[in-house]
Amino acid sequence: MTSPGIQVEAVGLLTGWGAGVAALPASAHDAAAGRASILLPRPPLDGERFRRATRECLLGVAAVEAMLADGGLSRESIRGTGTALIFVTAAAYGASNVEWLAGRAGTLHFPYTAPSVLPGEVAIEFGLTGPYVILIGGPTATVDGLWQAGRLIMNGQCERALVLAVETFEECEALWRRARWTVPGPLVESTTCVLLGPGDVRPVFHPVSADAALGDEVQTRAGCTLACAPLVALALARAADRDTALVGGAWRGRAAAIELAVAGQPARL
Repeated sequence: MTSPGIQVEAVGLLTGWGAGVAALPASAHDAAAGRASILLPRPPLDGERFRRATRECLLGVAAVEAMLADGGLSRESIRGTGTALIFVTAAAYGASNVEWLAGRAGTLHFPYTAPSVLPGEVAIEFGLTGPYVILIGGPTATVDGLWQAGRLIMNGQCERALVLAVETFEECEALWRRARWTVPGPLVESTTCVLLGPGDVRPVFHPVSADAALGDEVQTRAGCTLACAPLVALALARAADRDTALVGGAWRGRAAAIELAVAGQPARL
């Protein structure tokens, strides 16, 4: 069965500032008070399977949990072949690579130097067995991920899709500071998960100029969240009860945006 369009149904957001949109400061620059990075603690997840999992893997699981809470949904509602998983990151597996190259990780952690491990852990934890995509890059890669998720739903290849982004910086901050190009500060560790489902409004992809400033609100309030930025913007739109949201950004000379319908918050008893 095909869908005429898609909509954002729930958003889970955790940043170095705290949980959800309410934790974001009015000015990330002022709130950072000179700190280069704002860090997320390791989530306290129980279970033997998480014994060797890296912090970024646990953050991915925590983001999906936050999304389910935002939508008032159960784990069972996303389990199975009907749910696609699109994972986007610019930095999330850099931390485990740095630890490995520095000799601080044993052979037990070698698999975690691959970008596929994080979404793999998420898929195992929530029983996701639908279509699966990994994109590496900044906010434009996330726009591409949102577009691909929409196509999967509208073409009947899945019933719903999770678009998950995770960015960590603590272990690999020096890599960003030594780069030939500079990202605006502060670097804010973030993990965000958006649930897309069928809707009546088709998404609209916008190639935009690099100075379109679509990420200004996110940069001002959250700071530099790289691939998480468009999903943070969707969290802001949902919190503000907007019917639609135009989100996007620029990355290495390319800019892009996507306009999506946003479902209202569920009623809370």
